[in-house]
Formats: sequence, structure tokens, C-alpha cells
Amino acid sequence: MQVTETLSEGLKRGYRFTLPGTTLTETVNRKLAEAQPEVEMKGFRKGKVPMAMLKKQFGQRLMGDALQEAIDSALKGHLEETGHRPAVQPKVEMEGGEAWKEGDDVVVNVEYESLPDIPETDLSDLELERLVVPADEAAVDEALQNLAKNARTFEDREEGAAAENDDQIVIDFKGMIGDEAFEGGSAEDFPLVLGSGSFIPGFEEQLVGAKAGDERDVTVSFPDDYGAAHLAGKEAVFHTKVKAVKAGKPAEIDDALAKRYGADDLAALRTQISDRIGAEYKGAARQVMKRALLDRLDERVKFDLPPSLVQAEAEQIAHQLWHEEHPEEHGHDHAHIEPTEEHRKLAERRVRLGLLLAEIGQKAGVAISDQEMTQAVMNQARNFPGQERAFFEYIQNTPAAQQQLRAPIFEDKVVDHIVEGAKVTDREVTKEELEKAIEALDEV
Repeated sequence: MQVTETLSEGLKRGYRFTLPGTTLTETVNRKLAEAQPEVEMKGFRKGKVPMAMLKKQFGQRLMGDALQEAIDSALKGHLEETGHRPAVQPKVEMEGGEAWKEGDDVVVNVEYESLPDIPETDLSDLELERLVVPADEAAVDEALQNLAKNARTFEDREEGAAAENDDQIVIDFKGMIGDEAFEGGSAEDFPLVLGSGSFIPGFEEQLVGAKAGDERDVTVSFPDDYGAAHLAGKEAVFHTKVKAVKAGKPAEIDDALAKRYGADDLAALRTQISDRIGAEYKGAARQVMKRALLDRLDERVKFDLPPSLVQAEAEQIAHQLWHEEHPEEHGHDHAHIEPTEEHRKLAERRVRLGLLLAEIGQKAGVAISDQEMTQAVMNQARNFPGQERAFFEYIQNTPAAQQQLRAPIFEDKVVDHIVEGAKVTDREVTKEELEKAIEALDEV
């Protein structure tokens, strides 16, 4: 095989492979000879079909197989020899196309972008700061109060009392669009907590101040993106009768409340809440430290990036941000979203850090265990109640989906590996300071 370089521009590479036609013919003849003893054909005994007839019957298909094998083998050998790692699937084109005939040499043009050589990165002097929020009994008390509020009961207010936010009213209602009632728009003895946001925007506000026995017409407009298409954007009038006004009474913060939430007693519930809050603080502090680490790596390490990876990442970023700005668009049949310079800069950062972390992780022997992968799948499956089995099968049969789950796990493990070798200084902060630090991450 003869190899000629045709392109060397940054990370872009191009080569012309010339594969001898005689080698392909020999491969086809060998495959036919191997198959001949088992071939049966009308008019011939098993294994006695003449080679010329076999070649006429199967030669063209075998030539296609031999050609593909030869190209794959040539490309594999070339990559092993050069040490190149294509960033995406190489572009392979055969010269001549349909004009090529058996016996001719095969000329194949191959182009690809090679992954860059990642420079050695000395992180021994890396210094990081970890924010620490001390145990906060006030936060535990606040959480307990919220639990007690959620477990509250409602009791009738005094006769003639006007309903206020957080009160529960019991209502009968019938929704009308024009002169017609619509399906799902009516109910009797419905308990509604004012201010809960349970109903269409504007509905609950119009019932603040209502008293038991009042009848009110509540006029609202369904949102344009309402789930029921036949109601979206339409104005409706709900004929509403208030049958009772009740005030909420928080549950007592005691052992009985603790048992309602699965704890043995109040002390155990406080411990559970404290542990949960502590874990939330640690998780938030880790996000802040991880961002600081990635910023340091982005500043320290520079190398060429494959343009195709950057472009693909920039388009994905642009597409995702566009959908965040247009939540009403659920499909993907919109016009192409052209990435901006800001999108490309963010894409360059992501691609650079992704390649760097992959290199560091590989050299450190970072791996994802089957248990970690299983846990990740189970966590994701919770988002599809009732369809867990189908989700598991989808992940099992879709390598791309498996990689989407593996990538963040691998990244976090590499980050943990780097942090272990860095000099980490703890700094005590308040909950509010930690929250501001988290908010600042979204602003960058």
C-alpha cells in the first residue's frame, strides 16, 4: 500500500491510499476457495461447483467486502503508525467510483481532524478554596416549620370571615367558554388553598376576600401554551360558589410530626434535616470550587482544538439557549440557529476542558464502575415513573445514551482526583454568602 499526504493544516490531515488491485483479487479468490467445500448449487455436488461459476455468482459481493476490509485495515494501520486520533469519523472517498473495475488499483482519499496532543500539566502547585457553612440550627428550625406547615390542618374560620392568602376555601365551580361548559372545568366541594398557584393564573387572586355563601364569576384566560390545545389562549368564566373558608393550623413540632415524615422521634428528624442541609451546602460549595478549578485549568493550558468539535458544540449551545428563550417551542422543526461568537468562545472552553480532563483521567486510571453506572441509570429512571423498564432497555441498547450518563460521572471523578492533589483551604461563610457564590456561577 502506498500512502501520500495531501493535507497538513493545523489538526486537519489528508492522505491518498493506493491499494494494489492484485491484493483485492487474491483476497476474493481466497474467500471463494475457503467457501467452495460448503457450497451447494443445482447440477453440482456439494463442494464441486467450479471456481469460475462461484466467482460469477458471488465474486462481486465478495469484492465489495474485500474492498471495505482493505480500506478499514489500511486506515487502522495508518492511525496506529501515525498515532493520530480522529476527532470525528474520517471522511473516506474512493476515486473512480463506478468506473473502477476488478484488477485496477484502488485509490482512496481520507481526510480527518486529529485530536491534539495534550501538553503535560503540572498541577502540584494548584491552590483552591472550599467554602464551608457551619451547622445552622436556625435553618433546621425553619425546615421544621415548613414541614409543620405542609402537614397543617384546616378549620372553619368564624362566620363572615373573608378569605385570605394561605386560607383554604371549599368551592363549587363550573367553567364556561362562551355559552358552553367545557370538559374538566367543573367540580364540587373542591378544596383550594389561596396563593398555592394550583389553578390558572388569576383565578385564586379573584377569590381573596370571598366569604362563605358568596357566588362569584371568575374570568381568566388560559395560557397560550396550555396543555389542552382546545383551551389554550381562550377566555373562560368560572361560576363559583364559596361553601366554606378555613384557616390553616400548622401541625405541632413534636414526635408525632416526626413519625409522619418517617423518623422515630423529633430528635431523629432534626438529625435527618441537619444532614440533608449539610449535604446541600457541601454540594453547593463543591460547585463553586469546581468552577474555580475549571477556570484555572482553562487559563493554564492551551492547545489547538479540532474545528469540527468546536462547531458542533457551538451549535448545540446555540440550540439549547434558543429553546430556553422560547419555551413554547417544543419541537425541532425551526430554522437553523446560527452560533454567535459568544457561543463559539464557550464551545472552545468546553471542548478544551473536556479533552484536558479526559487526558488527565486516562493517565490517572480513572474509571467508572458498574455500580456507579447502575446508580446513574436508576437516578435518571425516576424521571419516568411507570416507564422505568422501557428506560432501562433504552439505555442498554443505546451507546450514545450510555455515554451521556458516563460523561458527567467521569468528569466529576477526574475533578475529585485533581482536588485530592491540590492544596485546599477551607473558608467559613454564611448561607447567604454561599447562595451569592452559586448565583454568580450563572452570571458568568
